[in-house]
Amino acid sequence: MLYIDENILLETDFAQELYRKHAQRVAVIDYHSHISPHDVAVNRTFDTITSIWMENNPYVWRAMRANGVEEKYCTGTEVDDWQRFEKWAQTMPYLMRSPLYLWSHLALKSVFGINEPLNAQSARRIFDACNEQLQGGELSARSLLRRFRIACVCTIDDPIDTLDHHRKLKREGCDMQMLPTWRPDKAMNIEKKEFRGYVKQLGEAANIEISTFESMMDALQRRHDFFAQNGCCMADHQLEEFYDEEYTDSQIEIIFEKAMRGQDLSRGEVRQYKHCFLKRTAEMNQESNWTQQYHYGILLDNNSLLYDTLGQGVGADSIGEPYTAHAMSHFLDDLHTRGKLTRTILTCMNPADNDMLCSMTGNFQEAGIPGKLQFGMGWWSNAQPGDINEQINALSRFGLLGRSIGVSTGSRSLLSLVRHEYFRRLLCNLLGNDVAKGLLPADIDSLGTLVEDVCYNNAHRFFGF
Repeated sequence: MLYIDENILLETDFAQELYRKHAQRVAVIDYHSHISPHDVAVNRTFDTITSIWMENNPYVWRAMRANGVEEKYCTGTEVDDWQRFEKWAQTMPYLMRSPLYLWSHLALKSVFGINEPLNAQSARRIFDACNEQLQGGELSARSLLRRFRIACVCTIDDPIDTLDHHRKLKREGCDMQMLPTWRPDKAMNIEKKEFRGYVKQLGEAANIEISTFESMMDALQRRHDFFAQNGCCMADHQLEEFYDEEYTDSQIEIIFEKAMRGQDLSRGEVRQYKHCFLKRTAEMNQESNWTQQYHYGILLDNNSLLYDTLGQGVGADSIGEPYTAHAMSHFLDDLHTRGKLTRTILTCMNPADNDMLCSMTGNFQEAGIPGKLQFGMGWWSNAQPGDINEQINALSRFGLLGRSIGVSTGSRSLLSLVRHEYFRRLLCNLLGNDVAKGLLPADIDSLGTLVEDVCYNNAHRFFGF
């Protein structure tokens, strides 16, 4: 049974024309991605569809756990690739109406030319057909990036990373860019048990003995400079919420010293420290003329057993309920008033914040930098067609859709890059429906320009890639 029609998500002739003539033909900048720099640098080939799809993919693991699948089939090493894939295929029918269901089948069709539903009955046939194509070596990591028309991908990297893989790709003169993104979350999360050990690693990477908060910031600055020397022009910060607690330099030093001695910190002390940390790193970002991203509204690592066994980012995160508008406003206003606010992307996991965020970005724009503050769209829980449509509508109500830099995938699997196609189809469909209702002029050239800008041109200009 055929499933994915070439006009899926495109309900009008005008939407189909917009997509074919404009959205489909422009390249992609994926400015927030968790794909492996190693895989791209060595141009990794994949033995099975399981390794390319299910390896390091919390979206898949989370769905399988919800279906009652044993953990060994999600992250264990004691099962083979077929056994793991079979459990994923058995889970798929229960995912109907999830964006993951549609993404998965779009990827199968786009990459492998397979256009039938994945389920228990089709699993072996699809597994073998995909693996046969993978054996030819034509679906390597870089080949897949080209297939998805990736012009630039920005990976998420810790300040202590060597960036060897990024430098290797640049030396080879590859026809696509892979740029690092500086993410210092481990130095911010002072309440975590790993904090002291991480500070030691940071000091070693920066060749600085860290004994105070200021010496830690010196080490971070040195690594910030190192990243800049290797093509980085963006920072990314993931946090539960923004913070507004007042602090003094001496208080922050005392809090840091307590943490390094292994003493418990109060909730207020943690929030003071994080507020200070975010201010200081924002100043670094502005001084280097970087863009900064804030991904917030997420409760991380809720399952203690999974966290203790597997670590962070394994599919146990959920939507938070941050009441953060005042704190965010004060944070941005302070930076703006002091001339320390750089280009900023604000992204929330909780769709309840859409209108607040879109209106917040309008408060701190700047002449000569169109869309200096951006509303980030399509992150994790905001991936349903209705959610993306609502985010586009919120931006249209409170900002300028035509200045949007579109979406990033946050993907860990190369197959997840198909989400750019998904977003582009939804954007064209929304505009096409507005034309059909008489809300927009049936001007294919003007709307085509808007689509190309949102899908590629704005990001290209915004980041300077």
